[in-house]
Amino acid sequence: MANRLINETSPYLLQHAHNPVDWYAWSAEALERAAKEDKLILLSIGYSACHWCHVMEHESFENPSIAQVMNQNFINIKVDREERPDLDQIYMSAVQMMTGSGGWPLTIFLLPNGEPIFGGTYFPPEDRYNRPGFLRVLETIAEAYRTRRGEIMQNANRLREHLTRSTFRKTQDETVDANLLDSAYRSIASRFDSGEGGFGSAPKFPPSMSIDFLLRYYDRTGSDHTLQMATLTLDKMAYGGMYDQVGGGFHRYSTDDRWLVPHFEKMLYDNALLVRAYVDAHRVTEKPLYKRIAEETLDFVLREMRHPNGSFYSTQDADSEGVEGKFYVWSLKEFSDVVGDDAELLAKYFGVTEQGNFEKQNILNVSRDPELFSKLERIPAQQFETKIEAAKKKLYRAREDRVRPGRDEKVLTDWNGLMLRAFAEAAAHFNRHDYRSAAETNAEFILTTMWDGTRLLHSFKEGRARFNGYLDDYANLVDGLFALYELTFDYKWLEAATQISDRMIQSFWDSADGGFYFTGEDHESLITRPKDFFDNATPSGNSVAAEALLRIAAVTGRDDYRRKAEQIILNAAGFLKQYASGFGRMLAAADFYVGPSKEVAIVGPPDAFLAVLRRRYFPRIVIAAGDGADRVALLRDRPLMHGKPTAYVCQDFACKQPVVELTAFEEQLKD
Repeated sequence: MANRLINETSPYLLQHAHNPVDWYAWSAEALERAAKEDKLILLSIGYSACHWCHVMEHESFENPSIAQVMNQNFINIKVDREERPDLDQIYMSAVQMMTGSGGWPLTIFLLPNGEPIFGGTYFPPEDRYNRPGFLRVLETIAEAYRTRRGEIMQNANRLREHLTRSTFRKTQDETVDANLLDSAYRSIASRFDSGEGGFGSAPKFPPSMSIDFLLRYYDRTGSDHTLQMATLTLDKMAYGGMYDQVGGGFHRYSTDDRWLVPHFEKMLYDNALLVRAYVDAHRVTEKPLYKRIAEETLDFVLREMRHPNGSFYSTQDADSEGVEGKFYVWSLKEFSDVVGDDAELLAKYFGVTEQGNFEKQNILNVSRDPELFSKLERIPAQQFETKIEAAKKKLYRAREDRVRPGRDEKVLTDWNGLMLRAFAEAAAHFNRHDYRSAAETNAEFILTTMWDGTRLLHSFKEGRARFNGYLDDYANLVDGLFALYELTFDYKWLEAATQISDRMIQSFWDSADGGFYFTGEDHESLITRPKDFFDNATPSGNSVAAEALLRIAAVTGRDDYRRKAEQIILNAAGFLKQYASGFGRMLAAADFYVGPSKEVAIVGPPDAFLAVLRRRYFPRIVIAAGDGADRVALLRDRPLMHGKPTAYVCQDFACKQPVVELTAFEEQLKD
């Protein structure tokens, strides 16, 4: 029999729709029933690509005996963290306060008013792994609520006070200047793994935002070590098992320190952020590997993560046929049968052996770059590249006959905004018209489906747009739309970015302490209203908004945008010094704020000037061109010189002489 979740659109909730648990989605109905029946709430939060979420469902939520205890003693609520990041953020913070760590599945017990009293992550059905069994936890919590209610209420009140106090407060006044960026750089560099790239030890997550900052810092200082940290990390990730060597795209993270064995889920946001890192690295170095990885990743997204309407899906699962990674791994025999004549050579290149490197199977990875490998094997480099590409095509076709991992096909506005910017920037740098088309189609879908001119929605699935937009939705969409404006110079994208920015400020801005709340002023009342500046797996909305508002302000002349961005950065400044690796995207905003930044206005056909701007790396430049001289402040009162396309380069509120020659233009960009 189906439970209430059968009427939901979230693939994660639908996975639980036939559990014997009397599940609710988060709703007024569930909260009212908890209050009426004076029952604790058991809140379970996860997402569709989460391996241990599947394990806990199979072990506990499909178990009739455990379900009976849950149904008798609790109001059971299941939440998709990707649909309700507001709930996930609040209750993850609570569990981290209680236990010192967090993760998914998130299992937390609440009073009927929503205040947390106890929580954890994965619980096995009975005691094992040094974890209490879920059945014992259920019975203990239910008994405590019956017999020690006063004590529980006191603890809940104290925890709520801690949660309220933990909402981000600005640090003491700090100066945001090049010295702060130097301190942040030293902090990040201190954790660098000089052997394998990345920062810290296993598990290793892709540090795309830190790489963004390192490339900016290299541009600012010319420090070779800075560039080496970025490129070693990018090389190791590209050649490791965390990258899908056959189909393109990155898995979630590496379980080891060598980027070999991944957690196999593929997330839209990781791939969006990593594409930008590889595009920027190619701008800096012109290394062909970075172009290939960026394009293969975007081609994977177009092929496997794109809805016909132009929106992008959320995730691909780690599991297929109930086994993590099964879709991606190879035995030596399978690999050899598929590759054919060059199997021995290519098995050596991709690290495929009889014993395997992952549960007696092989995750394809590359220990030496193709050029060096071909020299060692005495094969012409071009000939070897041809063999690699032919083998990858064969392996991909063979892999398509396997049972594919599940795909979460809900469309999230914030993650689509991240991917929108990735496509726009790759289209500009690589001159890919198909990427431009993908970006434009995506933006059209989001603006017509998720935005009604006054309100942005968060999630779309099966024809239904749902849930009030969160700060991340507004900020990432604004950021993507401005990138699309700088690609196309179609005024409608800039206009939409400013309209959504205005709504974001109206609904989310904290007029007392500065910065943006995570939820809007018209959002449902929860036990606290979070405000977050920390760049986690995805950049915080405050970080994205700060840089986006600075960039838009430079083009539109909106000084109110600049002041808001400045206040965000100043509020976070103390944390940028102390915890730099957790604020990679905020450091990018601070880098732009510190400057020197330039504004480039191009009047007349812009192609020749754009070829210079898009080929190279200019992280602190914004561009306006095309129509809209009467509406775009940066273009206003900028005439053609001598009837030729003309570029105006401005810096620090002053403009240089307008130029029509490319050599003069390039000289002004260097100054």
